[in-house]
Amino acid sequence: MENYIISGTFKAGHSWESFTKKISSQNEQNATDKIYSLIGSEHGLKRNFIRLDSITKE
Repeated sequence: MENYIISGTFKAGHSWESFTKKISSQNEQNATDKIYSLIGSEHGLKRNFIRLDSITKE
């Protein structure tokens, strides 16, 4: 498992909030799917309200 640091923004009401999360995953695609799932479930958002700015391998 590799660690990825993913940062981006999500829609929170009328504004966009920024986030940075550290995700442990097998590859970059699984890490992006996991972050969409986590942010979406925490804030009740669909994927089109979540923007990923950068994905870096730690």
